[in-house]
Amino acid sequence: MGSKMRYRTMGRLGWQVSEVGYGMWGIGGGPGGFTGWDYDTAPGCLDEAVELGCNFFDTAWVYGRGVSEQLLGALLARHPDRRLYVASKIPPLNREWPPRPEDTLDEVFPPGHIREFTYRSLENLGVDRIDLMQFHVWEDRWAKDERWQAAITELRAEGVIGGVGISVNRWEPANCFAALDTGLIDVIQVIYNIFDQAPEDELFGRAAREGIGIIARVPFDEGSLTGALTRTTTFPEDDWRATYFGPENLGPSVERAERLRALVPEGMTMAELALRFILHHPAVSTVIPGMRRIEHVRANLAVSDGRPLDAGLAARLREHRWDRVPTGWSM
Repeated sequence: MGSKMRYRTMGRLGWQVSEVGYGMWGIGGGPGGFTGWDYDTAPGCLDEAVELGCNFFDTAWVYGRGVSEQLLGALLARHPDRRLYVASKIPPLNREWPPRPEDTLDEVFPPGHIREFTYRSLENLGVDRIDLMQFHVWEDRWAKDERWQAAITELRAEGVIGGVGISVNRWEPANCFAALDTGLIDVIQVIYNIFDQAPEDELFGRAAREGIGIIARVPFDEGSLTGALTRTTTFPEDDWRATYFGPENLGPSVERAERLRALVPEGMTMAELALRFILHHPAVSTVIPGMRRIEHVRANLAVSDGRPLDAGLAARLREHRWDRVPTGWSM
């Protein structure tokens, strides 16, 4: 095992969070997500993460339609002596990920819906306060609408939420700047990995200047950056990766991962390199790999050992940037 978990500050919220957190989509199971969940294995994985120093858990109502939140609530109840930070997300009312170009705030986050799902999450989690409540999708054209602003300001005043965040849509790291202008958003959750480096262009600099926490999600590009995919990899029909790694994306993803393989230092896995690349950036508060097996928990959390990524290697990894635009399969 590596040495003890390192902690970073979650922007102006000031929380000390484990630099490797826990992304809870995969273990939440349910329709429209990842297949292969196991509700018998999940509690042990979560307990192991806590024992290894993880204190940041990112869930959402939609992960198993409340099941992931309930798993997290049970974890909190098992560890009353630990300060564990809880992040959840309000689903879009119309259940569209990402929002469609014409979707209005009324169709996605009307104020009553924001309140209803905050209270639903509180109940699932068995808590009276959620540390970070996030909008699960976002369009900056809603930013100036005072109704969502009033809704979260009220929830904050009631003490049922701490910070407010936005999980920005895939490959749209700047689609939150107008929301940040309101001063109401404390944290941005964004896809950031060896391929998806665009958050470095503008978002990370702004986050550093304004004290905005950054949660890096999809550290392994849904699996391609673990090096485990091949050109013949298939996923069950009801697994959303069957769409993501369809014909347009599987070949190029595998090809790029193969080019990367030569850079992986001896004794290191590609997954470890992927996490070290993300943690190399000081704007990142925490990275949240999904972990459904205890060996993944141990391997991913061991990356937090304070050993910096070699600067020359980091520079070479920058050459593997892959700028993509959102498409029908990329939700």
